[in-house]
Amino acid sequence: MSALSFDNVTAGYGARKVLTNVTAQFPTGQVTGLVGPNGAGKTSLLRVALGFLKPEAGRVTVLDKPLKDWSAEALARNIAYLPQSAEAHWPILGRTLVALGRMPHRAPMAPFSAEDDAAIDAALARCDAAQFAVRRMDELSAGERARVLFARALATAAPILLADEPAAYLDPAHQLRLMELLRGEAKRGVAVAVTLHDLSLASRFCDRLVVLDGGRVAGAGTPGEALSDAVLKDTFGISAVRLQGSAIIPWERLQDSP
Repeated sequence: MSALSFDNVTAGYGARKVLTNVTAQFPTGQVTGLVGPNGAGKTSLLRVALGFLKPEAGRVTVLDKPLKDWSAEALARNIAYLPQSAEAHWPILGRTLVALGRMPHRAPMAPFSAEDDAAIDAALARCDAAQFAVRRMDELSAGERARVLFARALATAAPILLADEPAAYLDPAHQLRLMELLRGEAKRGVAVAVTLHDLSLASRFCDRLVVLDGGRVAGAGTPGEALSDAVLKDTFGISAVRLQGSAIIPWERLQDSP
């Protein structure tokens, strides 16, 4: 089942088109990676799904219901979002920040319910971040903050999770941990969409990839299908070494790279 789908979606900012006739599927229980060069339209596609950027043409469907028929409140309960370069240096406790993920489920100023507390505790545990619940965010390392911010998204308990460049600025160990967490959410039945620049991580941890180039789909399918030699050359201007399975290592910049 496709929890989130785009059918010939075109969108832009004024006269500048950032997406053109994009068709893409994000199935339940899978990690789907969005990859492409800088400015390819990856973040813009997530913004369309969140209702932040209105499509000019095409159809977006969320959980078998047209996006236009969702209220902002209902959408916030069903799509969790980890924005690009998410940061938090405020002097608040980690648990307080994770609790913000429960806002779509609560009336303004309402006390936390037992369900809220359980969701917060579960999110911290799944991110191995329970030890940061009583520590201030401005006292945590970048990797520790990343785990708490990820827990905030998981606390929403939404069936769809959008993560925009969550591996950026993390060291290799924390990148691997984060990708393992995304795979764990997919195993729980969540539809995960993640934008990535690291093709090695994308090809190893994602079930499917959608390659964007200039706002258009340049490739889609399993990592091996989506990152064909032709796509690597034409979209990224590189060649790659292929390891066992579908994992690749970008290896050489081609002379006629874009």
